[in-house]
Amino acid sequence: MSSSAVPALSRPVFAAVAPDSRPEESEAWAALKQAAIALQPLQNKNGSVDTEHHGQAADLIGTIAAAVTALAPAFPHDAEYLRLVVADFERWVAGGLEEPDFLDSLMAFAPQEQRTDGLAHLVVFPMYTQNGSTNRLVEAVLIEVLWPEFVAELEAGEYSNGLFVPIRFLDFTPGYDTNSAVLFPETVAVRETPAFTWGAIFADREAARFRRVLAAAADITSLQLPAEAMELLHNQQLAEETFIMWDLIHDRTHMRGDLPFDPFMIKQRMPYFLYSLEELRCDLTAFREAVKIQHDEDAPEDTRRHARLVQYAVIFDRIFRFAITGSRVRNYDGLGGQLLFAWMHQNHVLHWTDGKLSIDWEETADVVVRLGAEIEELYWRSIDRPKTAHWLAAYDLVAGTLTPNPASVWAQGPQALPLDGPPRGLTDQVLDDEFPLSMFYEALSKKMAPVIESTAGITGNRTGGTPE
Repeated sequence: MSSSAVPALSRPVFAAVAPDSRPEESEAWAALKQAAIALQPLQNKNGSVDTEHHGQAADLIGTIAAAVTALAPAFPHDAEYLRLVVADFERWVAGGLEEPDFLDSLMAFAPQEQRTDGLAHLVVFPMYTQNGSTNRLVEAVLIEVLWPEFVAELEAGEYSNGLFVPIRFLDFTPGYDTNSAVLFPETVAVRETPAFTWGAIFADREAARFRRVLAAAADITSLQLPAEAMELLHNQQLAEETFIMWDLIHDRTHMRGDLPFDPFMIKQRMPYFLYSLEELRCDLTAFREAVKIQHDEDAPEDTRRHARLVQYAVIFDRIFRFAITGSRVRNYDGLGGQLLFAWMHQNHVLHWTDGKLSIDWEETADVVVRLGAEIEELYWRSIDRPKTAHWLAAYDLVAGTLTPNPASVWAQGPQALPLDGPPRGLTDQVLDDEFPLSMFYEALSKKMAPVIESTAGITGNRTGGTPE
């Protein structure tokens, strides 16, 4: 469609939103959100709009652009980004509403440069949302930065991570009324892939769903929670701060340490259990560092307290939520949760006796740190191994604790695998559910499924209380 045939971009007028107001309560935000929701059904998977919908789409985009302009005064720190996002919307319409390109505005949005507790941002892009929509639809989200003082001190010291931006929800369009808890620039529709300089994680959603799931799991399994762990259930803000500390260390762990050339093998198809080990390695690094901080007598007491809470959060989120969330199709986070649970059980710090779950907390830290050390040893050895040998060794590490599917070819050993072909042949032999749930988890999953499903779209109340 030529630009001359493109409908005119109508621009309704909305009252400007003052810097000291609540933008989520404004007329402009309500109109923006409604227009984005109405636009989404008109978009294709790649974000484009078919010719027959151009007139309607142009009207909706005009409303979005006008609303962004009205909202901009509330976000003076994002003035250039908001100016460019309006320009990107206008160019998209003028170009015939083909696959959108918001590279210019994306490159101007730099939340990592202003990590100030309570600072709000308006984010509007055609994008997919991880664990939400896989389509690049126009989504809008109002967020607020969470940057506790103790986290700022950690990040300024040994745990530097200039890309990490912890946030909470103020409001959002349907792509975030899901399980998605991240805001990543790589999800935005752009003409070319830039160097990404930030990644944001919704700590309020992580904390709220953790609290709901842990409360139900502890009740179902009759687990007696330690007093400090109970505090996480009753204090949303404390849980948010705990997850921020966990995420700070986890996020900076990727691509650090004695690693294979690329532990994710980003441009290759590899067995999903390798993703499991990489994510678990980062979580167990956060756990290990939390143990280290807990015992550092020179660390501030508030930081040491959060370090103790990080340990509870890693264990409980991994064994209760990760292990039984999502499908059984190459569920690498689920596998990591299963592995941690079985490792703790087989090292006799986790017990399922008389229908009740118990954990020996005094011995738990050493056991969990030892699993992290096993994965790090695997990585260190893999620097000197061929790829196939690394994959086989990684499988052996997991299978040494978890029982493979009885139908598994991998479980039969190297002699049963097509080692003379390309690596993808090995990946194809990995079953979708290579390590099925144990009988314990099968039973727990049936009881926990409604609770886990109820956490989709959950947000947190910063002052505490029951998750919304």
